[in-house]
Amino acid sequence: MTSTNENNSYNADELVAPKWLNAQFLEPVLSKYEKAPELKVVSVNISPASAKGDHYASIMFRGNVSYTTQRGNHSKSLIIKTVPEEEGHKKEMLKDTYLFKTEIGMYTKVLPRFEEILKASGDETQLCASCIYHSLEPREVMIFEDLVPLGYTVLRDRNATVEEIKGAFLKLAKLHAVSFKILQETPEFLKDFQNGICKMPNILNDPFMTTGLSNFLELLDSKPEFAKYRPYFRSKANTHMDLFVDISEEYRRNPQPNGYYVLSHGDFHLRNMMFKHNALDQSFEDCMLLDYQICNICPITIDVIYATYMVLSPEDRQQNLEQLIDFYFSSFVQTLQKIGYKGELPNFVEFQRQMTRHNFYDFFLISAFLPLLHGVRENVMDITEALQQNEVRKKLFFLDTYVEDVSFLLAKFEKLGYFD
Repeated sequence: MTSTNENNSYNADELVAPKWLNAQFLEPVLSKYEKAPELKVVSVNISPASAKGDHYASIMFRGNVSYTTQRGNHSKSLIIKTVPEEEGHKKEMLKDTYLFKTEIGMYTKVLPRFEEILKASGDETQLCASCIYHSLEPREVMIFEDLVPLGYTVLRDRNATVEEIKGAFLKLAKLHAVSFKILQETPEFLKDFQNGICKMPNILNDPFMTTGLSNFLELLDSKPEFAKYRPYFRSKANTHMDLFVDISEEYRRNPQPNGYYVLSHGDFHLRNMMFKHNALDQSFEDCMLLDYQICNICPITIDVIYATYMVLSPEDRQQNLEQLIDFYFSSFVQTLQKIGYKGELPNFVEFQRQMTRHNFYDFFLISAFLPLLHGVRENVMDITEALQQNEVRKKLFFLDTYVEDVSFLLAKFEKLGYFD
């Protein structure tokens, strides 16, 4: 029996698997994947696949399956990803979305093609885990090979090291580079990937998104040292969601002549990646990106700015941000050169100019997402309650670590002229 403490470690809607997720469902899936018509499932043990707070836009289970074929007895660990079935905030926010259709397209069409292009240049990079099954009807389901038995883990009890962050940024740079080349040469290949976060029917009106700036203004009002920043943020109070959408949807609404556009990951945060280390000396070996549900064509800056807050710790933002962004951009350009891109290569000066032009995306993330990151790091709130209850979120804006982080960031942006 699972203890109450163990239950508190997982999302409530992942404690009990749907009734359809059983041996009868998994047997034909494995039979087709293993090319073994005679395959018989002997037993299935279903458990939550991830810890509370690792994800929100799906429910995920780990299935340890024992089965037999003509070759003997076998076992396999699977990750099953499907949509929420329980009524509530998560189901309401995610209903009628494109998420599974986008992710299936990424795993079955885009990422295999990207890996082929990299491989043709001598680069054996693996961009994703193996997807062994997918469907949209009668239910939205994806099944993946479990990366844990292969030595990959999610970082939950510590920040990522600089080396691990570089590993993640390198994968992102390669994803961006191949897509940049395709968008210039054969854009039709990516025509279906136009649905960013703003296309989720209920997301732009969700209080989690809309109340961030008002909560942030309460913080500014409470700290005399923040007084000089108040006029700028108050001036955005009625337009902040429009500004967020303008940046996120720039490629479709108002593409810029010098804009660098790529197929973005869309949710490039630390819990959407797994890291592998050498079993003997624990040296870093690989990073695997997960969760390609919000991939869409957008400015190259979106993933990079998002990663600044969702991957880097406050210490890395203060000490290592410049070198990490330099590493990302040089890896992006080097990959373009390696895969035979024939056009004019992007340059760092223009990239920085676009980062500045999209600086309100920084401000949006600082006010909407960053407080939750501090709450998660300090383990002071339930992530589901924080997403659903503004009174819980408000408290996060007054955490000492968040206030210190904001103080550094606002001073930095002031020096950069963002408030001029």
